[in-house]
Parts: sequence; C-alpha cells; structure tokens
Amino acid sequence: MQQHLSSAGDDAFAAELYQRYAQEIFAYLRMHTPTREDAEDLLIDVFLAALEQKNFQDVPIERQRAYLWRVAQNKTVDLHRRLKRRQVSPIEQVADALYFDEDQEPEQHAMRTERHALLRTHVQGLPELQRKLLYLRFVNGLRSAEIARILDKREGTVRMLLSRTLNTLRSIYEKHK
Repeated sequence: MQQHLSSAGDDAFAAELYQRYAQEIFAYLRMHTPTREDAEDLLIDVFLAALEQKNFQDVPIERQRAYLWRVAQNKTVDLHRRLKRRQVSPIEQVADALYFDEDQEPEQHAMRTERHALLRTHVQGLPELQRKLLYLRFVNGLRSAEIARILDKREGTVRMLLSRTLNTLRSIYEKHK
C-alpha cells in the first residue's frame, strides 16, 4: 500500500530527507550510471521508494540512510541489467562522436577525438579512488568540501589527492604525446 504525501508535515519530511541525503546519493548514482539523466531518474526513484514506505518518517535516521543507500544500490544494479539487455550507447559518447566545429579542420577534429580517447584510457588506468575524485570534481562539479563529505575524508586530503591525481595524469599524458 502506498503512502501519499498529503499533509504539510509529510512535505516537510520529504524536503528534509531530500536535503539531507540527495547530494551524496546522486554523486554515487552519477558515478555508477552511464548518463546524468539516468542518475537523476534513479535518485527520484530512491526517494519515492522511501516515501512510499509506511511510517518511514518514524524510522531512526541511521536506518533511513541505510535504506536509501540500499535502494540506490539495488536500482543501480537493476539499471545495469536492463542496459546489458539493451546495449545502448550513452548520449555523451554519441554527441562526442558527432561534434564537429565548423571552424575546425577534419584533421584537428580527429586529433581532438584521439586525445580524448587517450585521456579516457589513462583515467581508466588510475586507482579507483583517483577516478572517483576526478569524476566527482569534473563530472559532477562538486567542490572539495562536498567530495570530502561523500568520501569521508578531510577536505585538505581531498585537495592534495586531487592535485596529485592531476599531476599524475599530466605526466602520463606528456609521456604519450
């Protein structure tokens, strides 16, 4: 049986729940889904699942958070199963392949595409923590303080790791130029 949000108290609870957990769950979903739109859709599904639970607002905060994370992980797995059956290319990949600046010569476009592919290869070769840092910073646009909270690290540590990661990428890139 579904619970419908109808009272001001329910709306306030939903808003508070979303404010408390949406950013970190979205960052997780964005790291584990092919497109931003998929992550946004799953985020909505996660919170709807919680709000449909009877008396969810009476559940202790720790259990609410655990429930939201479990639902996010399960919905991510479900999405990957569906995508495996469908084999669809993410729109960003298609857009990158089709992008062509009218002022750019075909050779320049080919070189740019090659550089992007090389960079993606180098990023994939980094340890998982470094890939997460890059993803959270440059794909999700999060600041160091936000990343620190998501990864449960100090802000200074995140800045140092991000700097080292970028320096590592620069040195790898320079070697393979």
